[in-house]
Amino acid sequence: MSGKNLDHRKRWIVTRIRQLAAQFSVEVCAYAIMSNHYHLVLHVDNDQANAWSDEEVIKRWTALFPRNGLLIKTLQKNQKARVAKKQLRQYISLWRERLMDISWFMRCLNETVARQANLEDNCKGRFWEGRFKSQALLDEKSLLTCMAYVDLNPIRTGVSVSLDSSDFTSIQERLISHAKKVKNRSYRQQRLLNRRSARHLIGRQTSVKKYGSALQGFSRSILPLTQQNYLELLETTSKVLGLTPKKRARAIHLLENKQSALKNIGISSEAWLDSVTTFNKHYSIAAGTEDSLVLFHNSRIEAGASFKHPHKWIRGVHAARLLYGS
Repeated sequence: MSGKNLDHRKRWIVTRIRQLAAQFSVEVCAYAIMSNHYHLVLHVDNDQANAWSDEEVIKRWTALFPRNGLLIKTLQKNQKARVAKKQLRQYISLWRERLMDISWFMRCLNETVARQANLEDNCKGRFWEGRFKSQALLDEKSLLTCMAYVDLNPIRTGVSVSLDSSDFTSIQERLISHAKKVKNRSYRQQRLLNRRSARHLIGRQTSVKKYGSALQGFSRSILPLTQQNYLELLETTSKVLGLTPKKRARAIHLLENKQSALKNIGISSEAWLDSVTTFNKHYSIAAGTEDSLVLFHNSRIEAGASFKHPHKWIRGVHAARLLYGS
């Protein structure tokens, strides 16, 4: 270990996420930037990308890759030629697909951060250990529990003791955004807005002002509760995670006070606690209820995916049954 404080690199990642979210048809539901890895919960809006005009696609793509601007100008000047017109359509179609592709989103994120880090370290070669691991979230229950798992990651691992001190997380950004809108702020909210490690979200020259917030708002079509309900639920859950295993009964009692929010989701208090604690251990390439997992598995078979025993076992079904019911 170098012993250096590299928190500024976490700011690089947050800033780059905003830049990409402003151009891609990919919304950021949650994020947590840790010391040696990061978590992202993303939502791809295919309808939005397909509704973009050709000019909008070109504008967004060239904002990310300015060198392609010269190519577009050349093709547009020669649109009378069939070949140029055909090539222009092909490029626009290709870029539209890439702008709603998580793989391209992650490529643009990881490559930029790797180049910055290698330049700072005056070295060359691989920066990240591998590409990235992805998991499909098939329904609102899995989406919400995964968001909570990501937002609570610093508390669960002992890096921070509260949501306010969970630096470089989406939950802290949501709390700061909420505090900015409040006229009569509490002492806690004022202290949060004065937090030095969160100045990339607060100061005048923030990436929020330049690119807007990367975080997706709470839409009823996607999530069954409001942002305020979510903040309150996570506040209670963070307190529960601070309790020892011996005090599990008290933890469940605290969560029972948020039964209305959990009831809207359709998850019991114990299942919610298990989900936000060990979500990563229950599933493989997809997460969701039992029905969602079965449908996803069958759709992959129909799409031609190869399985050794396609009708024998689906990983995560047993866990889904315990967490969300049958």
